[in-house]
Amino acid sequence: MKQSLQLRMGQQLSMTPQLQQAIKLLQLSSLDLHLEIQQTLYSNPLLELAEEIEAEPEEVSNEQLANEIADNGDTPGEWSKEIPNELPVDAQWDDIYPAAPTASAAAPSGDNRDFESYHSVTESLQDHLLWQLNLTPMSDLDRLIATTLIDNIDDNGFLETAVEDIWQPLAQSLVDAPADDVDTPTANTPLANGEDDAQSDDDTLTQNTAEGLALEEVFAVLHRIQQFDPPGVAAIDLSDCLLIQLNQLSPETPSLDDAKLLSTHYLGLVAERNFPLLCRKSGLDQAAIEAAIQLIQSLSPRPGECIDSGDADYVVPDASVQKIHGLWLVTLNGDIAPRLCINKEYAGLVQRADNSKDNTFLRDNLQEARWFLRSLESRNDTLLRVSRCIVEMQQEFLERGPEAMKPLVLADVAEQLELHESTISRVTTQKYLDTPRGIFELKYFFSSHVSTAAGGECSSTAIRAMLKRMIADEPTSKPLSDSKLATLLQDEGIQVARRTVAKYRESLNIPSSSDRKRFKQSL
Repeated sequence: MKQSLQLRMGQQLSMTPQLQQAIKLLQLSSLDLHLEIQQTLYSNPLLELAEEIEAEPEEVSNEQLANEIADNGDTPGEWSKEIPNELPVDAQWDDIYPAAPTASAAAPSGDNRDFESYHSVTESLQDHLLWQLNLTPMSDLDRLIATTLIDNIDDNGFLETAVEDIWQPLAQSLVDAPADDVDTPTANTPLANGEDDAQSDDDTLTQNTAEGLALEEVFAVLHRIQQFDPPGVAAIDLSDCLLIQLNQLSPETPSLDDAKLLSTHYLGLVAERNFPLLCRKSGLDQAAIEAAIQLIQSLSPRPGECIDSGDADYVVPDASVQKIHGLWLVTLNGDIAPRLCINKEYAGLVQRADNSKDNTFLRDNLQEARWFLRSLESRNDTLLRVSRCIVEMQQEFLERGPEAMKPLVLADVAEQLELHESTISRVTTQKYLDTPRGIFELKYFFSSHVSTAAGGECSSTAIRAMLKRMIADEPTSKPLSDSKLATLLQDEGIQVARRTVAKYRESLNIPSSSDRKRFKQSL
């Protein structure tokens, strides 16, 4: 085979650092973009925030100050007085000095600030239980057991680890621990039983440490934690949680004994509302069972939910759409990212012919700063184009609601904007659009289609909205089954199978017709 040299011309896309940076910024959410900008500002001295020039406050003349003092009725002479050395016993501050303006009077009328929310501290369930534990008289050993138990309580308030699994490593650690490492209570430490004999408690602790920890002592500490707030916390299971709450009620509570009986032995039948079998096994009539079930329903099945375990997560929309003069206009949210610019002083120090180390550093950072600003501009431009295209295709949704949603896929937007589908996927992930109907992720406007009887297409989002409306309007005594829902959709011209209806219903977290009937009967 003869070897030869050939020259060919062609084009290919190469992943340059600039392109990689643009793709990275394109797929970032607003929060991640803000962090990326902060890191770039710290690492690149050529970038800085574009600070707005604030207007200097106008100087207040002496005449204006005098007029304000005259209007308020206060003069500087009244405040320059010194407190007399001798005052009457019943003297008041207002008798010596004029009353200062209140905070509500000094603050603007439209500024209603909730200072409690500004200074509130988020408290988890574990913090709430540890706070109560610090107020409970308890020996050091019991406090160690209680702390271990609290660490194994989940956010719902249940003990997520078996007591035996907590007891075994804790007992082993006490046996293996040296005598000097074990904290024994002193005479000033409150005792669990309320006695004043500290020496007897020291002897008991030494014996438990030497012989190992008894399982009964762990259960005893667990029972003390179960008396903490919220009621029902540190329960082993749902039955135990309900019994803890029932035991804290007054003995004169109606149907209390029947509720304890059902919660202990027949909780599964209560969930099924099988009254004939409940009457036969428990020996109670249906009226007593219904009264006991009503008392059980007043309890909390997840006591830990009443404790706020974290701050609320808020979604900041990347773009917003409003109808102005009959047209839907899309604008970007300029507050999600700080405005950047290039430092002119550092940029003026760059010299082209200088190859020194300092000049090379400035020149490289200047180029990176320009690439970063171009990538941000490209990201905003692509996001705005995609948002406008989606709004143009889904105007019926903005006008009429989810039932008017049209089927849309990534390829449709990519074809219209002459972009790649991967670009559309990146720009619509974790990006949110503020509409008059709420804030939605851009992915929400994309959905598959189902054929209609007229030969058209219907969006799966619209079908879910129809199912939600039909189930909300169904009769209480006879909920609609999946087959009936499929028939009703076919009457509206949408060809959909029963299993498809079941899939859409489950995606909406709507129970089956039998479960809905059982739930509505319990109300």
